[in-house]
Amino acid sequence: MGFDELLRELQPGAGAQAAGIRRGYGGPPPRSLALTSGPDRLRCASLLKPLYAWATAELVGDHERWRRHAEPAVVVSSNADTLALWLSAGPRAVLDGIHRRTGVRWAPPNGDPSRFGSVEVSAAEVAAAYVELAQAALAGEPVAGAILEWMRLVGGDQTFGAREALAAPEAAVKCGWYGGMDETFLRTHAVGVLTPEANRVVVVVGMTAQPYTDELERDIYQARVAEGLPVEAEHEKAGGALLRGLLRTTLTELGETPDG
Repeated sequence: MGFDELLRELQPGAGAQAAGIRRGYGGPPPRSLALTSGPDRLRCASLLKPLYAWATAELVGDHERWRRHAEPAVVVSSNADTLALWLSAGPRAVLDGIHRRTGVRWAPPNGDPSRFGSVEVSAAEVAAAYVELAQAALAGEPVAGAILEWMRLVGGDQTFGAREALAAPEAAVKCGWYGGMDETFLRTHAVGVLTPEANRVVVVVGMTAQPYTDELERDIYQARVAEGLPVEAEHEKAGGALLRGLLRTTLTELGETPDG
Protein backbone atom coordinates (compact mmCIF):
# COMPACT_ATOMS: atom_id res chain seq x y z
CA MET A 1 0.00 0.00 0.00
CA GLY A 2 1.37 3.41 -1.00
CA PHE A 3 1.12 6.78 0.71
CA ASP A 4 -1.93 7.78 -1.34
CA GLU A 5 -3.90 4.79 -0.11
CA LEU A 6 -2.79 5.30 3.50
CA LEU A 7 -3.70 8.97 3.56
CA ARG A 8 -6.97 8.44 1.71
CA GLU A 9 -8.21 6.42 4.68
CA LEU A 10 -7.52 9.17 7.23
CA GLN A 11 -10.53 10.37 9.17
CA PRO A 12 -11.42 14.08 9.23
CA GLY A 13 -9.18 15.84 11.70
CA ALA A 14 -6.51 13.14 11.64
CA GLY A 15 -2.85 13.86 11.16
CA ALA A 16 -0.06 11.73 9.71
CA GLN A 17 3.57 12.35 8.89
CA ALA A 18 6.34 10.19 7.50
CA ALA A 19 9.97 10.85 6.71
CA GLY A 20 12.99 8.83 5.73
CA ILE A 21 16.66 9.32 4.96
CA ARG A 22 19.19 6.96 3.41
CA ARG A 23 22.89 7.83 3.54
CA GLY A 24 26.15 6.00 3.12
CA TYR A 25 29.34 5.43 1.21
CA GLY A 26 29.97 2.97 -1.58
CA GLY A 27 26.32 2.02 -1.94
CA PRO A 28 23.21 3.54 -3.51
CA PRO A 29 22.98 7.35 -3.65
CA PRO A 30 21.56 9.32 -0.71
CA ARG A 31 17.82 9.70 -0.70
CA SER A 32 15.29 11.43 1.51
CA LEU A 33 11.55 11.98 1.60
CA ALA A 34 8.93 13.58 3.80
CA LEU A 35 5.17 13.97 3.74
CA THR A 36 2.62 15.63 5.98
CA SER A 37 -1.14 15.42 6.16
CA GLY A 38 -2.77 17.54 8.84
CA PRO A 39 -0.81 19.56 11.42
CA ASP A 40 2.71 20.61 10.46
CA ARG A 41 4.08 19.76 13.90
CA LEU A 42 3.20 17.27 16.60
CA ARG A 43 4.37 16.38 20.09
CA CYS A 44 6.14 13.02 20.17
CA ALA A 45 8.08 13.04 23.44
CA SER A 46 9.27 9.44 23.39
CA LEU A 47 10.92 9.79 19.98
CA LEU A 48 13.05 12.59 21.37
CA LYS A 49 14.28 10.74 24.47
CA PRO A 50 17.32 9.13 22.77
CA LEU A 51 18.24 12.55 21.35
CA TYR A 52 17.90 14.14 24.78
CA ALA A 53 20.15 11.40 26.14
CA TRP A 54 22.74 12.09 23.44
CA ALA A 55 22.74 15.83 24.07
CA THR A 56 22.98 15.57 27.85
CA ALA A 57 25.96 13.18 27.97
CA GLU A 58 28.41 16.09 28.04
CA LEU A 59 26.14 18.37 30.05
CA VAL A 60 25.72 16.11 33.07
CA GLY A 61 29.08 16.11 34.79
CA ASP A 62 28.88 12.63 36.32
CA HIS A 63 28.90 10.00 33.55
CA GLU A 64 27.54 7.24 35.77
CA ARG A 65 24.73 9.49 36.89
CA TRP A 66 24.00 10.33 33.25
CA ARG A 67 23.91 6.65 32.28
CA ARG A 68 21.71 5.78 35.27
CA HIS A 69 19.04 8.07 33.84
CA ALA A 70 19.76 7.85 30.11
CA GLU A 71 19.52 4.09 29.71
CA PRO A 72 16.01 3.68 31.19
CA ALA A 73 14.88 6.82 29.39
CA VAL A 74 15.67 5.04 26.12
CA VAL A 75 15.03 1.36 26.89
CA VAL A 76 11.80 1.60 28.89
CA SER A 77 10.86 5.21 28.04
CA SER A 78 11.07 6.33 31.67
CA ASN A 79 9.55 9.78 32.02
CA ALA A 80 11.08 10.29 35.45
CA ASP A 81 14.60 9.62 34.17
CA THR A 82 14.07 11.77 31.08
CA LEU A 83 12.88 14.62 33.29
CA ALA A 84 15.96 14.22 35.48
CA LEU A 85 18.21 14.67 32.41
CA TRP A 86 16.11 17.52 31.03
CA LEU A 87 16.17 19.52 34.26
CA SER A 88 19.76 18.70 35.23
CA ALA A 89 21.09 20.06 31.95
CA GLY A 90 18.40 22.69 31.38
CA PRO A 91 15.82 22.65 28.57
CA ARG A 92 17.51 25.25 26.38
CA ALA A 93 20.93 23.63 26.80
CA VAL A 94 19.49 20.25 25.80
CA LEU A 95 17.87 21.63 22.66
CA ASP A 96 20.96 23.68 21.82
CA GLY A 97 23.02 20.49 22.17
CA ILE A 98 20.78 18.70 19.70
CA HIS A 99 21.12 21.63 17.32
CA ARG A 100 24.92 21.56 17.49
CA ARG A 101 25.01 17.86 16.71
CA THR A 102 22.29 17.65 14.08
CA GLY A 103 21.51 21.08 12.68
CA VAL A 104 17.90 20.65 13.80
CA ARG A 105 16.61 23.48 15.97
CA TRP A 106 13.66 23.00 18.30
CA ALA A 107 12.21 25.59 20.64
CA PRO A 108 11.46 25.05 24.32
CA PRO A 109 7.73 24.58 24.87
CA ASN A 110 5.57 27.62 25.47
CA GLY A 111 4.33 28.05 28.99
CA ASP A 112 6.25 25.67 31.20
CA PRO A 113 9.69 24.83 29.72
CA SER A 114 10.13 22.00 32.23
CA ARG A 115 7.62 19.94 30.23
CA PHE A 116 9.99 18.03 27.95
CA GLY A 117 7.08 16.29 26.25
CA SER A 118 5.62 19.51 24.87
CA VAL A 119 8.33 20.17 22.28
CA GLU A 120 6.66 20.18 18.85
CA VAL A 121 8.48 18.69 15.88
CA SER A 122 8.01 17.37 12.36
CA ALA A 123 8.83 13.88 11.13
CA ALA A 124 11.40 15.34 8.71
CA GLU A 125 13.22 17.01 11.61
CA VAL A 126 13.20 13.81 13.66
CA ALA A 127 14.65 11.86 10.73
CA ALA A 128 17.33 14.51 10.17
CA ALA A 129 18.38 14.35 13.83
CA TYR A 130 18.46 10.56 13.98
CA VAL A 131 20.54 10.15 10.85
CA GLU A 132 23.24 12.28 12.51
CA LEU A 133 23.02 10.14 15.65
CA ALA A 134 23.30 6.97 13.58
CA GLN A 135 26.24 8.21 11.52
CA ALA A 136 28.03 9.31 14.69
CA ALA A 137 27.57 5.80 16.04
CA LEU A 138 28.92 4.28 12.82
CA ALA A 139 31.92 6.58 13.08
CA GLY A 140 32.70 5.19 16.51
CA GLU A 141 31.30 7.79 18.91
CA PRO A 142 30.80 5.81 22.15
CA VAL A 143 27.74 7.66 23.45
CA ALA A 144 25.90 7.53 20.13
CA GLY A 145 26.77 3.84 19.82
CA ALA A 146 25.45 3.12 23.32
CA ILE A 147 22.18 4.89 22.59
CA LEU A 148 21.59 2.87 19.41
CA GLU A 149 22.33 -0.31 21.36
CA TRP A 150 19.77 0.70 23.97
CA MET A 151 17.25 1.31 21.18
CA ARG A 152 17.86 -2.26 19.99
CA LEU A 153 16.82 -3.40 23.49
CA VAL A 154 13.44 -1.65 23.38
CA GLY A 155 10.93 -4.43 24.01
CA GLY A 156 8.36 -5.61 21.50
CA ASP A 157 5.50 -4.55 23.74
CA GLN A 158 6.61 -0.94 23.17
CA THR A 159 7.15 -1.06 19.42
CA PHE A 160 3.69 -1.49 17.78
CA GLY A 161 5.26 -4.01 15.42
CA ALA A 162 7.77 -1.52 14.01
CA ARG A 163 10.53 -4.07 13.56
CA GLU A 164 8.13 -6.46 11.84
CA ALA A 165 6.91 -3.65 9.55
CA LEU A 166 10.52 -2.96 8.58
CA ALA A 167 11.34 -6.68 8.34
CA ALA A 168 14.37 -5.88 10.50
CA PRO A 169 14.43 -7.70 13.85
CA GLU A 170 17.77 -6.05 14.64
CA ALA A 171 16.54 -2.50 14.07
CA ALA A 172 17.09 0.19 16.69
CA VAL A 173 13.62 1.57 17.39
CA LYS A 174 11.85 4.02 19.66
CA CYS A 175 8.10 4.41 19.82
CA GLY A 176 5.69 6.50 21.83
CA TRP A 177 2.03 7.07 22.53
CA TYR A 178 -0.04 9.67 24.31
CA GLY A 179 -3.43 11.32 24.46
CA GLY A 180 -3.52 14.50 26.50
CA MET A 181 -6.36 15.70 28.69
CA ASP A 182 -6.84 18.65 26.36
CA GLU A 183 -6.64 16.61 23.14
CA THR A 184 -9.34 14.92 21.10
CA PHE A 185 -6.93 12.56 19.38
CA LEU A 186 -4.39 9.87 20.23
CA ARG A 187 -0.79 10.31 19.13
CA THR A 188 1.23 7.23 18.19
CA HIS A 189 4.69 7.44 16.62
CA ALA A 190 7.86 5.51 15.84
CA VAL A 191 11.40 5.86 14.56
CA GLY A 192 13.51 3.03 13.20
CA VAL A 193 17.25 3.05 12.50
CA LEU A 194 18.75 0.39 10.24
CA THR A 195 22.41 -0.11 9.41
CA PRO A 196 22.29 -2.62 6.54
CA GLU A 197 25.99 -2.18 5.77
CA ALA A 198 29.04 -0.93 7.65
CA ASN A 199 28.95 2.55 6.10
CA ARG A 200 25.24 2.94 5.40
CA VAL A 201 22.34 4.08 7.56
CA VAL A 202 18.60 4.24 6.95
CA VAL A 203 16.20 6.15 9.19
CA VAL A 204 12.40 6.01 8.94
CA VAL A 205 9.87 7.96 11.00
CA GLY A 206 6.10 7.70 11.29
CA MET A 207 3.86 10.00 13.33
CA THR A 208 0.07 9.79 13.68
CA ALA A 209 -2.69 11.69 15.45
CA GLN A 210 -5.96 9.82 15.23
CA PRO A 211 -9.33 11.28 16.33
CA TYR A 212 -10.53 10.05 19.72
CA THR A 213 -13.67 12.02 20.29
CA ASP A 214 -15.95 9.65 22.20
CA GLU A 215 -16.18 11.26 25.64
CA LEU A 216 -16.73 8.01 27.53
CA GLU A 217 -13.76 6.32 25.84
CA ARG A 218 -11.58 9.34 26.59
CA ASP A 219 -12.65 9.33 30.24
CA ILE A 220 -11.77 5.65 30.54
CA TYR A 221 -8.46 6.25 28.78
CA GLN A 222 -7.53 9.11 31.10
CA ALA A 223 -8.53 7.10 34.15
CA ARG A 224 -6.22 4.28 33.05
CA VAL A 225 -3.40 6.75 32.49
CA ALA A 226 -3.95 8.24 35.95
CA GLU A 227 -3.81 4.76 37.52
CA GLY A 228 -0.66 3.84 35.62
CA LEU A 229 -2.42 1.14 33.60
CA PRO A 230 -1.38 0.32 30.03
CA VAL A 231 -3.17 2.06 27.16
CA GLU A 232 -1.17 0.68 24.24
CA ALA A 233 -4.15 -1.36 23.07
CA GLU A 234 -6.13 1.82 22.44
CA HIS A 235 -3.28 3.28 20.42
CA GLU A 236 -2.91 0.05 18.48
CA LYS A 237 -6.61 0.12 17.66
CA ALA A 238 -6.54 3.78 16.67
CA GLY A 239 -3.25 4.05 14.81
CA GLY A 240 -1.19 0.88 14.83
CA ALA A 241 -1.95 -0.21 11.29
CA LEU A 242 -1.44 3.30 9.92
CA LEU A 243 1.87 3.67 11.76
CA ARG A 244 3.22 0.39 10.39
CA GLY A 245 2.02 1.32 6.93
CA LEU A 246 3.85 4.65 7.08
CA LEU A 247 7.08 2.98 8.19
CA ARG A 248 6.88 0.21 5.60
CA THR A 249 6.01 2.55 2.75
CA THR A 250 8.75 5.00 3.69
CA LEU A 251 11.31 2.22 3.64
CA THR A 252 10.11 1.09 0.22
CA GLU A 253 10.14 4.64 -1.17
CA LEU A 254 13.75 4.99 -0.01
CA GLY A 255 14.59 2.09 -2.29
CA GLU A 256 15.17 -0.38 0.52
CA THR A 257 13.74 -3.89 0.34
CA PRO A 258 12.74 -6.02 3.35
CA ASP A 259 15.86 -8.06 2.69
CA GLY A 260 18.11 -4.96 2.91
